[in-house]
Amino acid sequence: MSGLRAYQAHPAQGANSEALVLRHAELVKRIAYHLAGRLPASVEVSDLIQAGMIGLLEASANYASDRGASFETYAGIRIRGAMLDALRKLDWAPRSVHRKARAAAAAIQEFEAEFGREARDIEVAGRMGVPVEEYHRIARDAASCRVASLDEVSGDEDSLLGRVEDERADPFRDASEQGFRQALAEAVGQLPERERLVMSMYYDDELNLKEIGLVLNVTESRVCQLHGQALLRLKARLADWRDRDPARP
Repeated sequence: MSGLRAYQAHPAQGANSEALVLRHAELVKRIAYHLAGRLPASVEVSDLIQAGMIGLLEASANYASDRGASFETYAGIRIRGAMLDALRKLDWAPRSVHRKARAAAAAIQEFEAEFGREARDIEVAGRMGVPVEEYHRIARDAASCRVASLDEVSGDEDSLLGRVEDERADPFRDASEQGFRQALAEAVGQLPERERLVMSMYYDDELNLKEIGLVLNVTESRVCQLHGQALLRLKARLADWRDRDPARP
């Protein structure tokens, strides 16, 4: 079912909602193609667009302009969340990938808590009890399969920005929450230089892995590895951010 048919099957209520949907249809496509660039070829862009249109319709029906975030910011969160929910239902990533990513993040968290400095590749691998080449493969898999990336620092089913079903979740609150923004900015700023550069070029400049590789003069595989390591490190460092924030309920 195309995005247009999805829209027709779930008509927005009121002229204002319809105008918001039509005005932001391109946002759905932009997010879909950005996500598709990180996914296996078996994932169809049209499926992402369909899911994203549902998210956009939900955003248009629930948006309130007095809640401190622009519609585009709010809609982007709901659109991306709907796409991620659809991807989870497809279950294209083996459970072992997620399990190993969690183990790697836990190893990083434990090492850095114990020694007070960033964990190197060989140290994470040693704590996991695997060869460093295996850890590098886990990091690459993390970059390829952890679609929610920064959003999923608390676990597979607890996306900070993407979750829409958690009873505590409020996309407006999570989008504008100063505590999370500060924690994330600090965590990114404390990444090793190359990992920080990869994150900046990938998320801020929206370069793909090949383009980043050309900038850094490394292979695409190496960029994927650096990206995955950065995600694992951020997951480790932000895992308990809710518990550390005294402003949280």
